[in-house]
Amino acid sequence: MRDNRVIYEKAAEGRNGYGTPALQRSAEELLSILPVDARRTNDAALPEIDEPTVMRHFVNMSTTNHHIDKGFYPLGSCTMKYNPKRNDIAASHPGFANLHPLQPEETAQGALQIIFDLEALLCEVSGFGATSVQPVAGAQGEFTGLAIMRAWQNERGQGHRNKVIIPESAHGTNPATVTSMGFTVVQIKSNAEGLIDPDTVRAAMDDSVVGMMTTNPNTLGLFETHIEEIAKIVHDGGGLMYMDGANLNAHMGIFRPADIGFDMMHFNLHKTFTIPHGGGGPGAGAVGVTKELEKYLPAPRVTATTDGTYRFDYDRPHAIGRLHAYFGNFAHMVRAYAYIRTLGGRGLREVSENAVINANYLKAKLVEDYDLPHPQPCMHEFVISGNRQKKLGVKTADISKRLLDFGVHAPTNYFPLIVPEAMMIEPTETESKHTLDYFAQVMKQIAREAETNPDIVTSAPHDTPVRRMDEITAARQLDVAYLED
Repeated sequence: MRDNRVIYEKAAEGRNGYGTPALQRSAEELLSILPVDARRTNDAALPEIDEPTVMRHFVNMSTTNHHIDKGFYPLGSCTMKYNPKRNDIAASHPGFANLHPLQPEETAQGALQIIFDLEALLCEVSGFGATSVQPVAGAQGEFTGLAIMRAWQNERGQGHRNKVIIPESAHGTNPATVTSMGFTVVQIKSNAEGLIDPDTVRAAMDDSVVGMMTTNPNTLGLFETHIEEIAKIVHDGGGLMYMDGANLNAHMGIFRPADIGFDMMHFNLHKTFTIPHGGGGPGAGAVGVTKELEKYLPAPRVTATTDGTYRFDYDRPHAIGRLHAYFGNFAHMVRAYAYIRTLGGRGLREVSENAVINANYLKAKLVEDYDLPHPQPCMHEFVISGNRQKKLGVKTADISKRLLDFGVHAPTNYFPLIVPEAMMIEPTETESKHTLDYFAQVMKQIAREAETNPDIVTSAPHDTPVRRMDEITAARQLDVAYLED
């Protein structure tokens, strides 16, 4: 195992990479300003190091971390597609980057128009009548949707409703959001095909149900073919339909959620519309709703006036309130706007078509080496199982750690929970056939290694700066400080 002190200990006595300006006051005068208990009694022991060494250290650190610009990142349900740099350039334009959220509206007309036009574009993609880009995460979008559900039910005199139907294949944020809103989760099972059965929804629907949350396609990568019938069941029972839009990359320009009965959904702009993400954010979780529900969207809203200018509208008596300081992550709105305007409607459809083709191609390459719980055609992602390898003593986590030796990030592990030893793989549309073939080749090699030399898999990774961690201890004793022996 590599000695990490060789990597990190760069300081040496006498090295210097900066200079301090001359003091305008004497050291004694400055010291007298500080209270006695705030003064140091010994030196700070700061490292002595020159600027080139500092730069090389952090550049090497950045290339050690895996990211989408470095290698394949097939993280299922996260849509880790390549982010075009032109979108970053647009967001970095001084006219956008130097804005202050408290400056007068008349001095930020371009920014307000971006927000207004982006919301209109998202409506066109989804079929909804109105959109708010204020939420800054998918989970906050879910929170917004459920808050709107509550406001709608309360206004109808149905405030007693407190249950939300969620399929067992749901994203983990869905039940968490339901609970955070004070609602109760009603979980329903999938059928043998991995889909929601309308009869199961019908059995769960009663006058205590606020609505239903589901993803389409679901987390198995399968399109919910009964979704229109399911929406009718929920609506007839007095509930609303919420779509988790995390998998929107599968059907842009092909399927519009509002057209078949969804009342609201969130967009993960940081997934579908190529905003760099990971490590907890920052994100953008815009929410689309039907025209009937528009009045509940968070305030303020950007509106266009009759004289062609744009302003914030705070006069929203039915709004659920404000969800974020100021108006959200504006730079992400610029990126998403640039992405949509670059591709246009036809281009967005091609994005989804290519994402679906890539997923089905890769699934066909792996079906002989790994278990496939649902063999029907998938959408933008698919789930395989490492059950076959587990019987040989190699777990899914071992397979994923072995992938790191080949410069590939692991797919999503052990999710969805309904598939044992699950690996959820989403290649996205931005990967070439060469990359997909390489990944398939590596996965096949690991499958052979599990049969002939399992130790090389269970002890992986071998070629990363840090070898296999003691994950149990790391989880129980979270300590990221560097300690010298």
